[in-house]
Amino acid sequence: MDKSRHYNRLDQFRKRTAAKRRRARRWALVPQRLIFVSVAAAGVLAFLSAIQQSDRQPETSLSNLTRPSPPSITGIASIVDGDTIEIHGQRIRLNGIDAPESKQYCNDAKGLDYPCGRRSAEALDAFLATSRPVSCRFVSWDRYDRFVGECLRSDGANLSAWMVEHGQALDWPRYSHGAYAQQQSKAEAMKIGIWAGKFQAPWEWRAEHADGPAPSSPTTQGFVSRRLLAQTGYSCQPRRTCSQISSCDEANWYLANCSWGGKLDRDKDGIPCETVC
Repeated sequence: MDKSRHYNRLDQFRKRTAAKRRRARRWALVPQRLIFVSVAAAGVLAFLSAIQQSDRQPETSLSNLTRPSPPSITGIASIVDGDTIEIHGQRIRLNGIDAPESKQYCNDAKGLDYPCGRRSAEALDAFLATSRPVSCRFVSWDRYDRFVGECLRSDGANLSAWMVEHGQALDWPRYSHGAYAQQQSKAEAMKIGIWAGKFQAPWEWRAEHADGPAPSSPTTQGFVSRRLLAQTGYSCQPRRTCSQISSCDEANWYLANCSWGGKLDRDKDGIPCETVC
């Protein structure tokens, strides 16, 4: 009996000892796990911070990073505004520059107001008319799902460089890293384009007029997202004319989101279907 009790106690002691060892091993792993989780979390935060704060593409969304890069686009370009063109129904934002907005006004050398946004678009249109077609190499998608590209005329002239050099757009260091700073200095010294008078940088003008229509957000090849369609009820199909449009909101939606929307703004002043707007 004593021997049986002795073996029972010994067996219980062994079990308690084994349990203590298992708990000790588990606790020993806790710091390693915490280190691993902390490092992983820090890596994710650093990655997100780099995306949000990067000077090159701070407005690029996470979903766009994994999207495939489309091929270059070549064709006859139509003008949307001073830094945006359209080829084969695809809107293309010129990389590294920012031109006055379609509705923006500046002061000329005499201090008089003039539509610098429209003048910028007209200058780009005239520049492209002398050497067609235009070829655009994909650079990135912006946060509005716009194709951002480096675009050249058929003679090799860079659209972004020309617009800045002739005072029709500004070098946008946030994206260009100062690639067109030399052209901008030349335009400023010669007092041509917007440099002839006083103006507000387009990005500042937009910030003060943020209650206006949202920037266009077509996906590749001009198709509008299903989410956008669900929110508005509008559709780019079928194509419409001003006589078929009943409200200014509807006209502005087509102008901003449909590949054919620019035809609603015949005088290129940023206001579509002026009979209803």
